[in-house]
Amino acid sequence: MNIRPLLDALDLQEDAARALADDLRAQIDDLQTRLREAETHLGHLTITRKTVTGLADRLPASPPELPEHPDYPRILAAFNHATGPLRAKDVCEALGHELLPKNIEGTRAKLKRLVKLGILTEADTGNFARNQ
Repeated sequence: MNIRPLLDALDLQEDAARALADDLRAQIDDLQTRLREAETHLGHLTITRKTVTGLADRLPASPPELPEHPDYPRILAAFNHATGPLRAKDVCEALGHELLPKNIEGTRAKLKRLVKLGILTEADTGNFARNQ
């Protein structure tokens, strides 16, 4: 029996398996490099997060944005000139609105909105002051 063709077939399979193993090793090397780079980047992101959160309490708080209505800046101006707490009626007078119930209630709603935003405080029921 001639085993030469069988040995030639085995040589071909060994060469193919060796080439596949070499290719897989190259892919593994590439993946290990990419993994190291990703882990390094992740470490940098962790350090950045620690730094930012450590500095966050040192940054001044940004003031909340006022709702879009022309009365809000004028209301705050009235509180800047006031020496004490103001009632909705006082703010209506400062804005030059007629002292009608609908105007007073509308102003009271705006004052309550400013309280929710943390810009004003309601010291007593109906008495509003600038948040310090």
